[in-house]
Amino acid sequence: MTTSQRKLVRRQVAHTLSGTTPLLSRIFVGRGISDPEQLKHSLSDLLPPDSLRDITAAAEIVCRAITQDKKVLILGDFDADGATSCALLVSGLAMLGARQVDYLVPDRFRYGYGMTLEIVDVAAESAPDLLITVDNGISSVEGVAHAVALGIEVIITDHHLPGKVIPEAAAIVNPNHPGCDFPSKCLAGVGVAFYLLSAVRARLRKAGWFSQSEAPNLADFLDLVALGTIADLVPLDRNNRILVAAGIKRMRKGLCRPGIRALLDVAGLDCQHVHSRDLGFSLAPRLNAAGRLKDMTIGIECLLADGQRAVNLAAQLDQLNTERKTIEAEMQQQAESHVANLALDDLNNVGLTLYQENWHQGIVGIVAARVKNSCYRPVVAFAKAAPNELKGSARSIQGFHIRDAFDAIATRNPGLLLKFGGHAMAAGLSLKPDHLEKFREEFDREARRHLNASLLTNTVWSDGEIEETISAHLAQQVADAAPWGQGFPEPVFDGVFGVHEQRIVGGKHLKLTLQPEGAAQAGAAPIDAICFNYPGLLDSHRLQCAYRLEVNRYRGRVRPQLVIEAIFQP
Repeated sequence: MTTSQRKLVRRQVAHTLSGTTPLLSRIFVGRGISDPEQLKHSLSDLLPPDSLRDITAAAEIVCRAITQDKKVLILGDFDADGATSCALLVSGLAMLGARQVDYLVPDRFRYGYGMTLEIVDVAAESAPDLLITVDNGISSVEGVAHAVALGIEVIITDHHLPGKVIPEAAAIVNPNHPGCDFPSKCLAGVGVAFYLLSAVRARLRKAGWFSQSEAPNLADFLDLVALGTIADLVPLDRNNRILVAAGIKRMRKGLCRPGIRALLDVAGLDCQHVHSRDLGFSLAPRLNAAGRLKDMTIGIECLLADGQRAVNLAAQLDQLNTERKTIEAEMQQQAESHVANLALDDLNNVGLTLYQENWHQGIVGIVAARVKNSCYRPVVAFAKAAPNELKGSARSIQGFHIRDAFDAIATRNPGLLLKFGGHAMAAGLSLKPDHLEKFREEFDREARRHLNASLLTNTVWSDGEIEETISAHLAQQVADAAPWGQGFPEPVFDGVFGVHEQRIVGGKHLKLTLQPEGAAQAGAAPIDAICFNYPGLLDSHRLQCAYRLEVNRYRGRVRPQLVIEAIFQP
């Protein structure tokens, strides 16, 4: 596949941060931290729920359902955020005293995303009094109206951007609702669900509901919040960092639920050393595999299960993830073949549209992400969902708001898109097959309106050189410094190294032994390094690279390892 142009840029650091090491000071200041207080991860510093629009009304409705023993149905979504949100409300409401709580998650291949008319009819079969959406619903105008007409009260909890028309639900809890004053707009769906649960507990406590016992400790659910937040790639502002840090802390203490522990086990991870990267790159794909290939019910049940059942369900998710990798590899090869025949410049094919009739609709989002990373331009990948419908998944780059782009295309071309929704960096849509070529033209046109050669150059941001001995202790210190993730990226360093040894492992990964150069590294021992998916051996004995620090634990040995993100000419 054509590889994007890359440039290495070091983050500018204008001041130092007290109370930390020079290296960590540089890292934090480079991420906009100006006060050590911003690095505290105490739950007492969480934003209060009061400013979330409709949170009081929603809590009142849920409390009434609990105290009057009404039937509550949670309508989930088929990704990891939706699964963790669903598991959180099902188990959380039960812990608060609800006796009739169930959930429904749409089969993406039959019903598609969100609260559709069809899924409302399925929900109505169980005759719920109250339906609560998690991680969806803000765009389900017709679905909400249909549920209300059937006599079902609806609460929407969501975090996606709303459309021009807002559903007429009894309450809408969404930080991105235009009428919501909640300071953080970055909550994942599971974060919104956690805030609702917190508000419900507070209202029940005030009403004396827990007079015979203590109110449940909602910290028990923070492992779910951490996993869903990291999996959904929402920006880790301070509020999200507090939630994620608290969840990871509980995991490291062995206090996570059996399903998450089982997922850690099948991934070969030790809960005592788990980090946000493990959640995003090991647990989330296994959980998502259920929604991509089969039914997210398996993932939700794993998160709700105890004992051997949790172990068995985690094993099923691991197997589904293996199947997903096989399907993905074939689809990616086909995508690479298509892109290799395109002229990629700042005048043509700036926005890429990919489609193969045999592609799996549950995998197109991953393919779009892979091509976006390689070519560094916005990508939409489509699969056939029905004889007269294509479903697409889009991934974008900085400088191009993908959902707004779809909105602009739909405005210029009424009827071209059947439906769409999402965020700045990821979105979904559907259209008729005979509209594909028109969409391809319009998408590229819209991308060219916003992107130029500079924006199409992939900037690799570095925290500079490490001016001390690279050790396992240092790598651990950096890993433990904060929850790293979207919007608060894991530190990347750069440096020049001598190449001692190199070989290809696993058929496609470059394994190296590197000697650090520079006065600060004089006498330093050689360091292991790996560059994933690198096409071949290096033809030089020196390299400049951007890399992440990692602690490699293998057979009782603990050593530092460099994970190379990009290679440049020294």
